[in-house]
Amino acid sequence: MPIDRLVATADVCKLLRKMLRLFALLCCLWNPDGVFGDIDAVKSVSVTEGDSVTLEPGVTILPRNKILWKFGDQGALVALIDARQISLFDGPDGRFKDRLKLNHTGSLTITNTRTTDTGAYELNIKGGAGDQVRRFNLTVYSRLPVPAITRDSSQCSSSSSSSSNCSLLCSVLNVNHVTLSWYKGNSLLSSISVSDLRSSISLHLEVESQDTNTYSCVLNNPIRNHTKHLDISQFCQPCPEIYCCGFTEPVTRLVITALVGVAAVAFVVYDIRSRDAK
Repeated sequence: MPIDRLVATADVCKLLRKMLRLFALLCCLWNPDGVFGDIDAVKSVSVTEGDSVTLEPGVTILPRNKILWKFGDQGALVALIDARQISLFDGPDGRFKDRLKLNHTGSLTITNTRTTDTGAYELNIKGGAGDQVRRFNLTVYSRLPVPAITRDSSQCSSSSSSSSNCSLLCSVLNVNHVTLSWYKGNSLLSSISVSDLRSSISLHLEVESQDTNTYSCVLNNPIRNHTKHLDISQFCQPCPEIYCCGFTEPVTRLVITALVGVAAVAFVVYDIRSRDAK
């Protein structure tokens, strides 16, 4: 076979291989609903309670498209574009009342978000070449309080008041989906986490009263954090005097006894004078 025909055959084979690869790629991308891309892909979105969040379609919406936004496992309809007319719904239990916005690009905005807005959202685009579906998972995190640092009051007892150790607690109230941590400089010393149940948590730290290192207590969730720096000179002052069991108690008892005695003598003198007068 001539060389030129061999070269031509080889070129044809290469072209066929490229076409087969392209066909295989198109088969992988194409789904039965006529959507390019992975129909099962879910976009995760996070926001802090009280802020606004916008869920973007990520595709061009045509005038002839019908748009449906659904929420939750039951697929409750919350927003609709049909024949270019926008309709908004309150959703389950009326939770979205007056808090939804939808524009003709298909973008859904939730204002003044609440933790109850957390859940699955589905966008259905109907019309054109085929139906398209986009899925979102929205998580609304509670606002983070600033952690509070206090001295462990049980440390200031008669047996430990002269100790050079300083026992501290970092605490937060009524939180969920957070982690509370103690840091020494940039090094993590300890941490504790809570998940979906609101609870109050605290974390213990023991330091020397004369320690010059930098300590901080950090409360964080996946999108935000609050830090409280420790001022050892403020929190680790010597314990106040314990009056219940020291020198003050016997003195107080003596004074009270003396006052009772004086009152008793005064009463006796008054009684005697009264009788003499009679």
